[in-house]
Amino acid sequence: MYMSGESLVIILLVGLVAGWLAGQIVQGTGFGLIGDLMIGVIGAFIGGWLLPQLGIQLGSGIVSAIIDATIGALILLLIMRLVRGGTGWRARLRRGWSSRW
Repeated sequence: MYMSGESLVIILLVGLVAGWLAGQIVQGTGFGLIGDLMIGVIGAFIGGWLLPQLGIQLGSGIVSAIIDATIGALILLLIMRLVRGGTGWRARLRRGWSSRW
């Protein structure tokens, strides 16, 4: 399979934007530039596989690719948060950080 340099730049751009958007939506998940890129690219694979399985077609073009990748990245971040234990109020209570109640 041949991939031009332009295709690689588009994939990296979509992954970076999708990873950044997902990081903004799911608060508390700052992975930096390289981490956001990896989350976005992996999310693009997840979104590209899962959405057609569910019968969801968002169209074609770079905007729909970013939306697909962002949905996949959100799913990936939520799974990572579940596996890692999360940073929500329950995790803070387990660590004893908060107790105004």
